Amino acid sequence: MEYNGKIEVFSNLKKLEPVRIIEEKVLPGSLVFESLNPFPGYYHETPGSAKMAYLYIALSKHHSLENILRATKQIEAKFEWQFDAGKGFLTIINNTYWVLRLRHFGEYDMVQKIQEAYANQGIELLPKIKKHGDHLAHIKIVKFLYLKRVAPQIYIDLKEENHGYFIIPKYLEWKTFEEVTKKVKNNWTGSEFDTASGSFFLDGQLHEFVRVYSSKLSEDYLEGIRELYIEKMK
Repeated sequence: MEYNGKIEVFSNLKKLEPVRIIEEKVLPGSLVFESLNPFPGYYHETPGSAKMAYLYIALSKHHSLENILRATKQIEAKFEWQFDAGKGFLTIINNTYWVLRLRHFGEYDMVQKIQEAYANQGIELLPKIKKHGDHLAHIKIVKFLYLKRVAPQIYIDLKEENHGYFIIPKYLEWKTFEEVTKKVKNNWTGSEFDTASGSFFLDGQLHEFVRVYSSKLSEDYLEGIRELYIEKMK
């Protein structure tokens, strides 16, 4: 849907992140992963505050995005605070977990209250497992994006600071995406950035995109990276 130059799209996003199971300030007996670095290709910022945190709350079964959004709306109305929630899947080696991705939740002290509120809305939490330590996780997030088209094939996120997107001509398997990204970065002379792959539906078609995270976002910056991606995809 496009209105006043703004676009709302349903999207899927895939990325690779180091995560850790956390035990403090979460509902006892629940399984919660925290990203140790949500933007591993970008080194100017590191986690450590609730503002930057990405949490993945494990669920005991699959819940549709519709149900999660409905529960989120009820929780925000009841407690009069807002946060960002998305549906996702988190895979560590051969184990895949249904997760609720949580961002912009204020303070860590709010996490347990949010978990309890979701449980009261019928979003069932997965009990904690014995797995400990740090892990490399493949993560897929399903969510709506609110974008502004700044040029053909180029978009800026209207909700998330430093997030930009550009369309690429074809789908890339994750391994291929990593290989192409490495080639792009080896030939890029501008400021550093982090990437993830994804797709969204717009105008009745599925479009493949690359998400770019950088504090230097501009139309020319994104177009330059996009040109390199297209070149290295050949």
